[in-house]
Amino acid sequence: MVVGKEYKTKYFEKLHQLFQKYHSVFVVNIDNVSSQQMHTVRKDLRGSAELIMGKNTMIRRAMRGFISELPELERLMPNVRGNVGFVFTNGDLKEVRQAIVTNVVAAPARPNAIAPLDVFLPAGNTGMEPGKTSFFQALGIPTKITRGTIEITGDVHLVEKDHKVGPSEAVLLNMLNISPFTYGMDVIHVYDQGNLFNPAILDVSEDDLVARLLNAAKVVASVSLAANYPTIVSALHSIVNSYKNLVGVSLATEYTFEGTEQAKAFLADPSAFAAAAPAAAPAEAPAAEQKAEEPEESDEDMGLGLFD
Repeated sequence: MVVGKEYKTKYFEKLHQLFQKYHSVFVVNIDNVSSQQMHTVRKDLRGSAELIMGKNTMIRRAMRGFISELPELERLMPNVRGNVGFVFTNGDLKEVRQAIVTNVVAAPARPNAIAPLDVFLPAGNTGMEPGKTSFFQALGIPTKITRGTIEITGDVHLVEKDHKVGPSEAVLLNMLNISPFTYGMDVIHVYDQGNLFNPAILDVSEDDLVARLLNAAKVVASVSLAANYPTIVSALHSIVNSYKNLVGVSLATEYTFEGTEQAKAFLADPSAFAAAAPAAAPAEAPAAEQKAEEPEESDEDMGLGLFD
């Protein structure tokens, strides 16, 4: 009992230190994750993050002990349920999450386990002896005997995603040496400086954020202009529209200002447009005339006589 109390005290102190040291926490699901995988993840995260496990009741009890000091943890506490662990970090969230989720291992199907994906048996020779044909028949798998072995004649949807794996299906997959599933840590929540959000937000790129902000600014500007309510994003549009109105009034009346003097001059004398138009680029000079062929040298010029 004394040892248990000492362990809990040290665990509470450790958890308290981690919440004080780090401002970001990944809540990870560790269903079907082996101790060897956890060791590998800890090794990969060394220097950038720390992984801590524990019973949910003990974690919640520890958090209640210092929630008065860190009241923002109230948002995190309801998510301490199920088979979960904490990964503490001050590093780049995308990089740390990548290190967490990339460590996966192949695993055989186990009876009554929830299938994380659909499992299909491909058509082809199984290499199994004909004596096991009844096993395939019991599962409704079409087969035939080819060269003394069992051959599956068509693709079979053996296990459905999110459904329990039946005992017979699990035995068959193991007999065929098929490990259809992969298991690893899965990030289910991200806690960052008092804010709790879905890890899918980390997949949003900077370009996506800029595009959404620009689109939001356009919407705000449109609403502001329609309501005649000035905002930062609509101020420039309002100034431009007001200037256009002022130019229109100036052109329709005798009132003139510097911005409309030239426009009024053009309207009064349209020929001024032609004078103001840039001169056409001169046509390219005609190709140079071909040089006159030089007169051929006569035989006399060669310095030789006919009979020399």
